[in-house]
Amino acid sequence: MSDSATPKATRTSPATFYRQVVAELRKVVWPTQNQLRTYFVVVLVFVVVMMALTSSLDLGFGKLALWAFGGQSNG
Repeated sequence: MSDSATPKATRTSPATFYRQVVAELRKVVWPTQNQLRTYFVVVLVFVVVMMALTSSLDLGFGKLALWAFGGQSNG
């Protein structure tokens, strides 16, 4: 296998990279204030619901394990 079979990639200069990043960021469609507020509330509600679900499952499985393995010591 020879090295001449694969084309050698040229490195991009930092200035060119910076210009390309800025050009890509200008293409981004940024959310409006109302959209941002809505997304924030949706994410916050989702996280709170998942925390409640995880906490209740943890509590339930903990109580089940204590019941199954005799959580009270005789001593």
